[in-house]
Amino acid sequence: VQLQASGGGLVQPGGSLRLSCATSGFPLDRYDIGWFRRAPGKEREAVSCIVNSDGSTYYADSVKGRFTISRDNVWRKVYLQMNSLKPEDTGVYYCNTYFRGRNYWGQGTQVTVSS
Repeated sequence: VQLQASGGGLVQPGGSLRLSCATSGFPLDRYDIGWFRRAPGKEREAVSCIVNSDGSTYYADSVKGRFTISRDNVWRKVYLQMNSLKPEDTGVYYCNTYFRGRNYWGQGTQVTVSS
């Protein structure tokens, strides 16, 4: 099982980024995928999740209305479209799945929102 996050970078406040999570080693269409982030000096927090069974989505209150999670089962990728970025969105973003009793994490991608 592998997950690889990419798409991070430096962006000005109000800007946008799209993160991608490339997956392999498990049937993507049968498992939930989550995005988490760790801001400097803070604990890791859940940002968004997409449920495998019905495609329903979850967002942390801090990103509702600005972030959108989606999945492409053909290309085995999960995306996080991030709009209206704020400095407090800065952090390392990770994708995650829970497969056969174990958590799997991608290596993370850095997002920095700064002017």
